[in-house]
Amino acid sequence: MFHKRRMLLGAAAAAPLLSLNHLARAQSAQTLKISHQFPGGTISEGDFRDRLCRMFAVEVDKRTKGALKFEVYPGSSLMKTNAQFSAMRKGALDLSLVPLSYAGGEVPEVNIGLMPGLVTSYEQGAAWKTADVGKELNRLLLDKGIVLVSWIWQAGGMASRGKPIVDPEDAKGMKVRGGSREMDLILKAAGAAVVSLPSNEIYAGMQTGAMDAALTSSTSLISFRLEEVSKSLASARDKSYWFMFEPLMMSKAVFDRLSKEQQSTILAVGGELEQFATKAARADDTQVAAVYQKAGAKVVDMTAASVKKWQDIARQTAWKDYAAKNENCAKLLSMAEKLL
Repeated sequence: MFHKRRMLLGAAAAAPLLSLNHLARAQSAQTLKISHQFPGGTISEGDFRDRLCRMFAVEVDKRTKGALKFEVYPGSSLMKTNAQFSAMRKGALDLSLVPLSYAGGEVPEVNIGLMPGLVTSYEQGAAWKTADVGKELNRLLLDKGIVLVSWIWQAGGMASRGKPIVDPEDAKGMKVRGGSREMDLILKAAGAAVVSLPSNEIYAGMQTGAMDAALTSSTSLISFRLEEVSKSLASARDKSYWFMFEPLMMSKAVFDRLSKEQQSTILAVGGELEQFATKAARADDTQVAAVYQKAGAKVVDMTAASVKKWQDIARQTAWKDYAAKNENCAKLLSMAEKLL
């Protein structure tokens, strides 16, 4: 009886401790929000950028044993597309997967993430991460309150309501969306009128005739169903002068509040997902051609000659304009040119 009573008392005494331990774990768990502008899906289906965010969330949750949890907000459902970068800098948004060049008005240096003809292959883009240009870009973003989690590059093509736009002369007299200030500069030099808006607003612009054509990533050309409003496509399945840096980023203010172990986990998982991103982006470069052909659009591929034409214009316009912005821009461009 004595032993039984002691066991019961021991269990009763341990119960509050177990409850406290459970409460402590619950209190220590954090839920971070990931925002992006792309269509939502599942971890196995849909736009690969949404899938990457979901894969990241699941894996970090698993490795931190539930201490870090995530909520993914696709389709600009949490905040407007162009507000995300600034919100991360202020600590008002935890993470976002967004084209870096969208923040060019706020931080001019980041426009190097969509510089015409500066990156012309996935291998070259991947080399940035460990090269001087990547280290300098990483340093600059940290100074601006942003942590690069996953380095993601995407090639892009041109969807058009009319004829294919492959060479600069094809763009003359057209209303075209380029995606960045620098892309707009080469389009203007080619004789086009430029239209500036996020990729998730292209469909409406082309549907209403507010624009004739749009440059965007192969994935966005598919996800935003632009084949429904296009008659032709210049695809990126072979070559392209349009390569966009679209990383998964995190607020440094939020990152700095985490433990060293949690920080390491976030960066490790982010790095591991880069291979998935590149494979998925390449697959979309091919798939986009099939999607547009099925819809009855004319599909043509960019050639080395056409890429060089755009690149020659870029050197005299966009590159010069960017380098003249400030010392950091000039330095980044010089470093990036070494990888050409």
